[in-house]
Amino acid sequence: MPKSPQSHLDPRQPFVVDTTKLPRQPGATRALNRVIAAPVDLGLELISVPEGSDVELDLTLTSVSEGVYVSGRVRGSLTGECGRCLNEISESFDVTIAELFAYEDSTTEETTDEDEVGRMQGDLLDLEPAVRDAVVLTLPTNPLCRPDCPGLCPECGVHFDDLPADHSHEEVDPRWAALRNLTNTKE
Repeated sequence: MPKSPQSHLDPRQPFVVDTTKLPRQPGATRALNRVIAAPVDLGLELISVPEGSDVELDLTLTSVSEGVYVSGRVRGSLTGECGRCLNEISESFDVTIAELFAYEDSTTEETTDEDEVGRMQGDLLDLEPAVRDAVVLTLPTNPLCRPDCPGLCPECGVHFDDLPADHSHEEVDPRWAALRNLTNTKE
């Protein structure tokens, strides 16, 4: 079955890395330190990396027999809202990345599925899918502003931190309302 052609990588794109200066000898390494603008939709519904904010790549490119192994750290900032109280969340992230990008002519193409290993185009590799996976997979699906966030009162919608300790909503079943009046009579 013929493989679908990959789109051509543009070396001017921020996530595209040119490995021309990395010798194709196993064990050869090069450092890659770069600050790039965050792409669109880097995150989840309630928390994400703001588009255009700085994402710092502190990586090592290592030549291996089948391709280039990329490892290191990715850092940046996150914004979103708490899943319990809807307060704004602003924090930083620091995740590790470890990804193999196979050479076009390597045996990895025959022994792995197309989406298992990153593929190089000539001397170019695209870090965006690996960075996206590393960041998004570490994000909580239900972020909290703090671990003990009490959330909002389901009846009135006010943040529990802003309510008195004895806050309650008494619900009386209308069928029993007449009996309630009996306890309020004077003797």
